[in-house]
Amino acid sequence: MRLNSLALVLTFGLASQGCLATTESAQSAAKSNTIPKNIIMVVADGMGPAYTTAYRNFVDDPSTDHIEKVVFDEMLVGNAATNPAKVSGYVTDSAASATALATGVKSYNGAIGVDVNKKPLPTVLHKAKEKGMKTGLAVTSQINHATPASYMVANESRHNYDAIANSFFDDRIGDKFLADVMLGGGTKHFVRKDRDVRKEFADHGYAIATSYEELANLPKDKPILGLFAPLGLLPALDDTNRERLSFLTQHAVERLENPNGFFLLVEASQVDWAGHGNDIASAMAEMHDLATTMEYLKAYVEKHPDTLVVLTADHSTGGLSIGANGQYAWNPEFISNMKASVGKIAKQLAQQQSPLLYLEEQLGFTLSAEDKKVLEKLVAEKDVDTVTSQIKAFLDNKTNTGWTTSGHTGDDVEVFAFGAGYQGFTGQIDNTDIAKKIFHLLDN
Repeated sequence: MRLNSLALVLTFGLASQGCLATTESAQSAAKSNTIPKNIIMVVADGMGPAYTTAYRNFVDDPSTDHIEKVVFDEMLVGNAATNPAKVSGYVTDSAASATALATGVKSYNGAIGVDVNKKPLPTVLHKAKEKGMKTGLAVTSQINHATPASYMVANESRHNYDAIANSFFDDRIGDKFLADVMLGGGTKHFVRKDRDVRKEFADHGYAIATSYEELANLPKDKPILGLFAPLGLLPALDDTNRERLSFLTQHAVERLENPNGFFLLVEASQVDWAGHGNDIASAMAEMHDLATTMEYLKAYVEKHPDTLVVLTADHSTGGLSIGANGQYAWNPEFISNMKASVGKIAKQLAQQQSPLLYLEEQLGFTLSAEDKKVLEKLVAEKDVDTVTSQIKAFLDNKTNTGWTTSGHTGDDVEVFAFGAGYQGFTGQIDNTDIAKKIFHLLDN
C-alpha cells in the first residue's frame, strides 16, 4: 500500500509539475504575444476619418461592383479624442497633440514635450532609450517640426526651430544621443551660420546623408542623420520618389534592428500640409505614400511578430468632405493621374507656349470644352498663388470635394494597431492613453 501510495504521490507530483511547466510556458507565450520587443509609432498628421474613406475610394477599381478594402481597413481598432489641455480649448495643434501622444499628458497648443506649466516631460522615446533600445525618426517634414520634436525634446514653443535642432545634439539620455537614426528635412535649422549641428553629429560618429541615394549606400552599422531638404521634403507628387516615407521607414528599420529592440517614430507629415492647403490631389498622394508604408510594416510584423505598430492622427485638418456642392457624388478619377502637384503646375504655367495643353498633360485627363473655358482665365494670370488656388478650386469642383477650413478641426481620429500588444489600443480612447499604454509596455 505504501508503494502504491508513493507511486500515486509521485505521479501526482510529476503531473502537477507538468501542469505548472505547461502553465508557465503558456504564460510566457502569452507575454511574448503581448509585450513587444520593437515599437513603431506612426502619426499621420492631419488625417481625419474622411481621409481614409477618400483614399479607399481613390484607389477603388471602377471595373468591379464593390469597393475594395485598403490596408487601413485591416488595422482599425478604435478612435481617439484629440482635445488639448483646457487652457487651449477643444481644438488641438500638432504640438499639443504630439506632446499628448509622446508623454501621456495634455498640454497647451504650441507645447513641445512640456506640460501646461512649461515643465519638461519624459517621452516614450526617452523611456525606450533608457531601456537600451535603439531609437529613430522617419518623417516627411523637417525632423525638428512639431511632431518629431515633441518625442525628442522639451521646448515651450514649437516655433523655436533652431533651439530644438540644437537640443537634438545637446540633450542626452545618460551619455547617449536621443536618436540613432534621424531621417527627414530640416537642413536650414541644422546647418546655420551660428552653428553646424549636422557637422557636430558627423564628428561624433554619425553617417550623414543628403540624398536618398546616399542613404541607400550608407553602412548599416552606424547611427545616421539624413537631411534631404532645407525644410520639409518635396510633396509626394513632386518628389523623385513618390513613396519616400516608405523608403525612409524601411531604411530606418533596417538600421535600428538589434537584440535589445527599437522604438521608431514615423510621421506622414504632409497629409496635414495638403489639408491646410485644401489640396485634394496632394492629400491622396500623401495618403498613398502612407498606405505603402503601412503595407511594408504589415509585412515586417508578419516576419517579426514581436513588433507592435500603432497608427493614428494627431488631429484632422481642413474639414475634408467627399461629396460637396449638393451633389451625392465624388469623382477621384480627375486626380488619379496627376503628373505634378498643383503648386508646381501653377509655377510653370506661365512659361508654357500652349498652357491649356500643358494643363491637360499635367492634370492627366482630357479637358472638356467647358473645362477649357474655365481654365482659359488662368493663362493671363501672373500671380502664382492665385493660379494655384484656382486650379485647386477647379479640381474640387470636378471631384465634388469640400473643405470647411484651412485649419484644424476637433474631430476624433482613428486608431490602427497590429502586432504584439495591439489589443491594448482598442475602443474609444484619449490620445494620452496611447502614450500611457506604450509606457506600460516599455515598463514590462
